[in-house]
Parts: sequence; C-alpha cells; structure tokens
Amino acid sequence: MSNGPGLFTDIGKKAKDLLTRDYNSDQKFSISTYSASGVALTSTALKKGGVHAADVATQYKYKNALFDVKIDTDSSVLTTVTLTEILPSTKAIASFKVPDYNSAKLEVQYFHDHATVTAAAALKQNPLIDITATLGSPVISFGAEAGYDTTSKTFTKYNAGISVTKPDACLSIILGDKGDSLKASYLHHFDEFKRTAAVGEVYRKFSTNENTITVGGLYAIDHSTSVKAKLNNHGTLGALLQHEVLPRSLVTVSSEIDTKALEKHPRFGLSLALKP
Repeated sequence: MSNGPGLFTDIGKKAKDLLTRDYNSDQKFSISTYSASGVALTSTALKKGGVHAADVATQYKYKNALFDVKIDTDSSVLTTVTLTEILPSTKAIASFKVPDYNSAKLEVQYFHDHATVTAAAALKQNPLIDITATLGSPVISFGAEAGYDTTSKTFTKYNAGISVTKPDACLSIILGDKGDSLKASYLHHFDEFKRTAAVGEVYRKFSTNENTITVGGLYAIDHSTSVKAKLNNHGTLGALLQHEVLPRSLVTVSSEIDTKALEKHPRFGLSLALKP
C-alpha cells in the first residue's frame, strides 16, 4: 500500500501485543496445512473451562483477492473477502456470518503517504458507522475514530491517539471511552532483532478514579525459545514460555497468579500451533 502513518488501530498495538498476545488460561490446539493450489486449511480445538469448541478455517488467495471462510461447532459460517488495489492505495473488506444475516459488514481503507482513512458500516437498514483517520508519518502519527448509530442518532464512541515510533522504541497515548479514559504506553527494544524488550503501560479511568499500571518484558533465551512476564499494581502476575519445536510451529505455556491471594490456584494455559 504505502509507507504512511498506518491505521488508527496500530496506535499502541505493539505495546498491547507484548502485554497480551499469547497469554491465555485455556487449552488450544491448531494445525495448518497448505495445498499446491495455494489453499490454507487451519483446524482449531479449544477447551475453555468445561466448554469445548472447534472450528475449521480456509484461506485462498487469487490475484488481488483473499477469501477466508471459518466454520465453527455452533454451525455458523463466517466469510471474509479482502480486495486490494481495486482503486489505487485502497483496500476493501467485506464480511458476513450465516445464519446471522445482520452481521454483514463492509469496510474500505485508503492509504496515503501522509494519511490513512477507513470507513466501515453494517449492511442493514439502520447501520452502525465507524470512521477513523490517521495523519503523519511512520515516525509520528495522530489519529481519531468515531462511531455513529443511525438508529438512535448518537455517537457510540469517539477516541483519539498519538504515536511516536523509532527503530528501538514506541510511545503512544490514547484518549478513549469518549474521553473517560487515558492510556499511555512505552515499548523499548534492547536488540536489533527485537527479541528482548521491556514495556510499561498506565491506564486511567476518570469516572471511577481507577489507575492500572502494568510492566512487562520479553527475553529470548535462544533462537527458538523466549519468555514473557507482566505484573500490574493490582498484584496480577502473568508469565509464559514459548518454544519453536519446528519452523513456524509453536508450543506456548502460560500462567497467571494473583500475588495478593496466593491461596487461589494459578490459572494455566497451553497452546500448540503446528504449521508446515
């Protein structure tokens, strides 16, 4: 597309991923296969508490079109079609879920060297409309988003953010929840391969006068094994170990414990993702 400022959802995403990605308290297994014709098939099984779920997802790319179809155990089918360059620097994403016909949604993204604009709407009589805009460059960007309900004629959300990105660091500030919350995060990489990093996040909820401070880190033990940990001011400690058993095939073990209530059993999660 372009080397512009990126999407509004990219603001703060790197810090958020380090603090949340791959942490889980469930048991998850997925396996992916690829055919010679370019079709990718991924089967996933999940155990969450006493509930079991599974889904099968297929992905096929043809020229500038990407087709994704996911079928789950609830007999629902989610189809997503992504079209790139139908117009210069433009991407269109259409999705719908059967049998929930009111879930159909269309999103258009426009990328420019100094701006990115997206517009999304539910395909029904009185749709919800979401619009985002980001201005700047890959180094510094300013963004805002708004959601409007055409039924009640009210704004469902309006948020704003700023991001400063350098090769070894990323700083972001987001004013969210219609101005009721403020989140600031800072991520710093200690090596050029970004295998070792530290992150800090401060979240302030103005209406409840609540503050949450979270610190975390990533450390690569070797080329195939890494560990992550995080701790917040409420005493919640999380840790995970991730090992690449085969190229692109990962085993992840994670746990979470309340350090202020050590009598409670810690929560453990196991994830296995196999890819050829």
